[in-house]
Parts: sequence; structure tokens; C-alpha cells
Amino acid sequence: MLRASLREVSAALKEGHVSPTELCQRCLALIKSTKFLNAYITVVEETALKQAEESEKRYRTGQPLGVLDGIPVAVKDNFSTAGIETTCASEMLKGYIPPYSATVVQKLLDQGAVLLGKTNLDEFAMGSGSTDGVFGPVRNPWSYSRQYKEKLVPKSHPEDEDSNWVITGGSSGGSAAAVSSFTCFAALGSDTGGSTRNPAAHCGVVGLKPTYGLISRHGLIPLVNSMDVPGILTRCVDDAAVVLGSLAGHDPKDSTTVQDSFKPFELPNLTDVSKLSIGIPKEYHAPGLSSEILALWSKAADLFKNAGANVIEVSLPHTRYSIVCYHVLCTAEVASNMARFDGLEYGHRSDMNKSTESMYAATRREGFNDVVRGRILSGNYFLLKQNYENYFVKAQKVRRLIANDFMKVFRSGVDILLTPTTLSDAVPYTEFIKEDNRTRSAQDDILTQAVNMAGLPAISVPTALSERGLPVGLQFIGRSFQEKQLLTVAKWFEKQVKFPMIELEEVKRHDHGVFQHQKSASFS
Repeated sequence: MLRASLREVSAALKEGHVSPTELCQRCLALIKSTKFLNAYITVVEETALKQAEESEKRYRTGQPLGVLDGIPVAVKDNFSTAGIETTCASEMLKGYIPPYSATVVQKLLDQGAVLLGKTNLDEFAMGSGSTDGVFGPVRNPWSYSRQYKEKLVPKSHPEDEDSNWVITGGSSGGSAAAVSSFTCFAALGSDTGGSTRNPAAHCGVVGLKPTYGLISRHGLIPLVNSMDVPGILTRCVDDAAVVLGSLAGHDPKDSTTVQDSFKPFELPNLTDVSKLSIGIPKEYHAPGLSSEILALWSKAADLFKNAGANVIEVSLPHTRYSIVCYHVLCTAEVASNMARFDGLEYGHRSDMNKSTESMYAATRREGFNDVVRGRILSGNYFLLKQNYENYFVKAQKVRRLIANDFMKVFRSGVDILLTPTTLSDAVPYTEFIKEDNRTRSAQDDILTQAVNMAGLPAISVPTALSERGLPVGLQFIGRSFQEKQLLTVAKWFEKQVKFPMIELEEVKRHDHGVFQHQKSASFS
């Protein structure tokens, strides 16, 4: 049952094969037995069971609120949740309980979804490994899968056994691990430079970053206001479309959301791709791209070509400047956003009481980790009066050129762009921490952040397992507000590649499920 898709489990709830309470209890039991993954920061067992009970009453009277009624979900811990601690994995917000819920969280609750808890992340979502939060790193569920264990070179020392685990990617690693380990059916992440798509690729799940302005940011604790987007993590493309349908649309509390009303859509089963034009941006053959991912990318392009699609190489010439441009704009906005954490209104406050200034300084020194402090310092440097024109303004101009590159390609008749999501499969934690956060983020965001600067929708779809038995994802980039087309193509691709299901001992023990269909691996 836990391995079913959101739609399947929704149908099972409707038909009475399983009750919302039973489903919730199974998920909570699995969260407990997979605690070693460190995917959750807070688990709200009582609240979840209460919500499941309410849902059960609705099903009994034959009045469920919709597809999401009774479905267990998780939310990244940088979304405000009324009455539930929201920490951003930082000392700065430990113990902070928001008085309101983020619009996206409220929309899920209004449609009967059962909130299991808040998931782990890099502190204030700054990072690409989910290793830099105050609650410790998240472990990738695939580290414990049969597929990965079989490929591991046996070590002579049994004590090395525990050092083989790989990272989830970040910064929404907790949400990706939660969906991948079957503890929930969908999870919210956030995506500023790739924070939903990167962990989705590493954890073998679907990660959707919608068009900027399609989903409300109200209640998402901001990192970079002009790029942040709530992201959706699910086990298949259809499920991502369901969740998108329930979240999208105008919000009076977020002036950057579109005014047009959004109509939820069902994804058609695409049978003919011959009318499609798929662009392959040559600049995404970036330095450091593993030969394995390059081969999968080519294979995916051939898959479309052989099915009759028009596959053409395109150029996005300003891509090479994008990561530097992103760094300047990202840190500048971070510096501005982090100014609110001063110890006065909420969150941590230092005991230093010599003066207000010394209290501010001590609060921020104690509350933020080195990564956050480093980004604040960089950002404030770029915003200094003497540097503003040379850095911030220049980066804004480059950002416009990057957005124009995408516009030109889409105007030329290209429907969808196909690129890798990450440079390689997930690396072991011990390897990952050899590099500092900034170096890692610069490498890991290279294929994803340009989309955030252009505000376009993109989705990472699990494609195949690497030689090490770990997931690899490919990214599809669509035109602005053309989520339906993007997801339809992604669904067609997903169907062709038949990505294998993760085989976890933990899950087998908990899942005496109705749905035991194992997908067969074929595309690798």
C-alpha cells in the first residue's frame, strides 16, 4: 500500500480498501523505523492521527474533499505551519512556532491532506546536500537499497560499513528522502536554484519547480524573493500534476502570484510525439558532467528522436555566466532577507545585554552557521554603495540576457528543453564534506539555477540507475506557465524509461500492501 502512487491510494481510500487512519499509522510506523535517515525534524503524530480521523468521517459519509483527502504528506521545515515548530534547520529559529500557515500548507490541509511532519534541510535552505542543517545530515534511502548494496565493493573493515551512505542532495533533501522511502505520498520542497530538482534526481523521485508566480510564496521563509518557488516532490509525474492542481493560483497575500485563475488538469496519455520539438542546449554539456550522465542524456534524446519528435541542438549562450550571476543576486537578496533575524521579534535572542547592537551581533553570531553568515557577508559586499553598480546591477542585466536566451529558443519553435539535472549521481557523505558548501553549491546548481533566474517551469524525472546502483534524473524545462505541456511530455518519458522501484527491507516489513506491482528496469 505504501508503495502505491497518490492516485492509486486515493482510489483505495474511496473504495474502502484502506482507511485514512490505517494509512496514517502505517506511514508513522515507517517514519519511526527509518529514523536513521534523519528525513524529518518534527513528526506531529497526534495532529496527523486527528486529521486522519476527520478524513475518515468524511469518507464514511461519502463526502471526501477531493483526491488529497486522507493522503499523508510532509512539508519542508522552511514553510510556516501554525502551531508546529518551524526551524529552517537553524539555531536561529529553534523553538519558533508560527501563528499562521503558509498558503500552500493551508491549501493541502483544506483539501484533507494529513500532515505527518516537517522535513530536514540545509540551514535556511542554503546548500545542495542537506548536510548543513543544525539537525545533522539527511541520508539517501538508496544507500540502504538492494540495488546499491549489491554494487558496493565489499570493504575489508566491517566498521566502514556505515561510511558508505550517500547524500540526498539539497536543500530539500528531507522531503525527497521522505517520498523516496515511502513515508509519505507527496512532499513540499522549495526551489531557489535547484533545491527541489537536485534531491529529486539523487533520490529517484519526481521534482517539479513550477513557473515563478504560479504558486504562492506566502509563508515560505524567504531566501531569494525573486527566485524562490515552492516545489513538489512525488513518486510519479501524474501525482505531481495532482498536487500542482491543488496548490496553484492567485493568492491575495502574495502580490507576485498571477491574477489569472488556474484550472487543474488531468494529464493526457501522449501517444504521438511527432509534433514535438525538443531542444538540447549544448551549453549544458558542462565541465564535470559525468560520462554516464552524458550517455543517458544522449539516449533520452534518441528516445524522442526514434519516436518521431524533432530533436535539435540549441544554444543558450549566456549559460556560462549564469552561476556567477546567480551567486551575486542570491547572496544580495539573502543579506537583505536575513536582516529580519535580530533577536527582537522571534527566534533566538542572545543573553548579551551590554547594548542593543551587541545583542544583535551576538544573536546573529550564535543563531546562524558559517554558511549563512558567509552568504550575508558576500551579499552585503555586493550591495555596498561603491560595488552596487559593478556587481548587483550588472548581475541583473546578465539575468535579463539569460532569460532572453530561453525566450529566443522557445520563440524559435522549441517546445521543451531536455538537460541533465545533476553532474553525477549522489556522492558518499564522506566525499561530499571534503569541499566547502559554496564550492559544492556552485557545482551542484550549475544545471538548475538558470531556470530560476528566468522564472521557468522545470521538472526532474528519474531516468535510470547508475553503475553504482543510484538514481539519475534528467530535467525538462518548459515555457512559462505551460506546466500542462511540460508534465505531459515528462509523463510520456517516465512511461518509456520504466525507472525501477527502490527495494528497501524496511518497507517490505511494513507493507503488506494491496499494490505489489514492481516496475521493471529497462532504460540504462
